[in-house]
Amino acid sequence: MIIDTHCHLDDKRYIDDLDEVIKKARENGVRGFVIPGADIEDLDRAKEIAYRYEDVFYAAGVHPYNLDGYDEDILREHLKRSRCIAVGECGLDYFRLPEDEAEKEEVKRKQKEIFKKQIELSFEFKKPLIVHIREASKDSFDILKSYGGFEQQGILHCFNASEMLLGLVENGFYFGIGGVLTFKNAKKLVEVLPKIPLDRIVLETDAPYLTPHPHRGERNEPFYTTLVAKKMSELLNLSYDEVCKITTDNAKRVFKEFLG
Repeated sequence: MIIDTHCHLDDKRYIDDLDEVIKKARENGVRGFVIPGADIEDLDRAKEIAYRYEDVFYAAGVHPYNLDGYDEDILREHLKRSRCIAVGECGLDYFRLPEDEAEKEEVKRKQKEIFKKQIELSFEFKKPLIVHIREASKDSFDILKSYGGFEQQGILHCFNASEMLLGLVENGFYFGIGGVLTFKNAKKLVEVLPKIPLDRIVLETDAPYLTPHPHRGERNEPFYTTLVAKKMSELLNLSYDEVCKITTDNAKRVFKEFLG
């Protein structure tokens, strides 16, 4: 059994064949799916999908690229729902900052402010946090550390191989590993993977993005978690079944709704 802890099944690229995508994943051992919230405007579709399929859940949050649409009242309404099982994805992304220094600092300030608001929602609703970090490891680390232990736990989505972020293990965080692990230029992640405690690794796709080798350039989908699991088994000298069991048990600890 595999749980895809991060797949954007609400993306328009699945409108025509979502039933087939989920069926194919299930036939290959994927028995759980989590749709992260990225944009307020997409949350209703994520909710509808989660209530349509018994093994699909969703999260409510706003990606740092979509901060202009942040609406805490809407997030709260979703977080009250039983099938909305996490807050996020939220975090910091400094990849596309403005060139002007004043504008750059203002964007960073706003990202940090909204990130903190979503962290506080995760504490309030006692739901795990799904964190997006890109080229912002130090600021993200400092903010998350400042909140102390996360009893509700959380996942560092698309873990970027920052050894600094490994220090968040003691704060209750898990590390999402996806298709990047199969890329030829993923040397740093390959080196850092064995340093992650086995009981803190979860599988994800970030579908439809970051499609693993040998399908790069194609639309990603939850079925491809099997390719990530195979690559992980090679790197960690574990059997494929062991990787599936370990990562599924870990996901169940974070998202307790899958225990049943």
